[in-house]
Amino acid sequence: MITTEFVLSVWGELACFTRPELKVERFSYPIITPSASRAIFDAIFLERESFRWQVTLIEVLHPPRYLALRRNEVKDKAPSERTIMQWMAGADPEPLWADGDRDLLNNDRKGRTQRQTMALKDVAYRLHARMHPWPSKAIKLPALESQFHRRAAYGKCFYQPYLGCREFPAFFELANDGSPPPCRLDSDLGWMLYDVFDLSRPGGSEDAPAVSLFHAVVNGGMMEVPPYSSDLVVKPEKGGTSC
Repeated sequence: MITTEFVLSVWGELACFTRPELKVERFSYPIITPSASRAIFDAIFLERESFRWQVTLIEVLHPPRYLALRRNEVKDKAPSERTIMQWMAGADPEPLWADGDRDLLNNDRKGRTQRQTMALKDVAYRLHARMHPWPSKAIKLPALESQFHRRAAYGKCFYQPYLGCREFPAFFELANDGSPPPCRLDSDLGWMLYDVFDLSRPGGSEDAPAVSLFHAVVNGGMMEVPPYSSDLVVKPEKGGTSC
């Protein structure tokens, strides 16, 4: 099926696309990952039961520059969507404590920790992606593509897209031409995170992670992204979470 390729210009002051093998300190890949790129398209428009986004090409407009930061992170995990819905229905919410005494935290630990972050600064990309409709929803594709184009043209999104971390907002607009050109960057980045979910089927917020990887190479400031179904993407075994 022939689908429309949409192109977004995306930029921001700070970004951090954390390498999954570094579990304590945050060290960013030098460019945006396919997973983070897909999430930006998701923020603008997504119907999980109808289609998913397939990123095809990433253009790097600014050469990568790093900035060392220290960030306070809450130790507890964010609640699930089901828990949030229960709170909205009237259940008493449980706060995430960033700090407090023993009576509040029920232990002697602080609710936050300070971590070193090697982030990127002044980033800009041109992201190419296509809708991948599920077989039973292919007939809806023209309407879905039209809705995305309309939303992106007016700068609408369901939530603020971000560049790896929610405190690093991403700004976007539809790219009408190929200017400015990609930066002069040639690099073999080795294994890069492709995605953290199984993209072979419709998913939901309760899905277990399914980390996939691919060999990332940047030529002339452009990185081609293979389809998720390609053998170039290393995917976890069925029922597993690791590659």
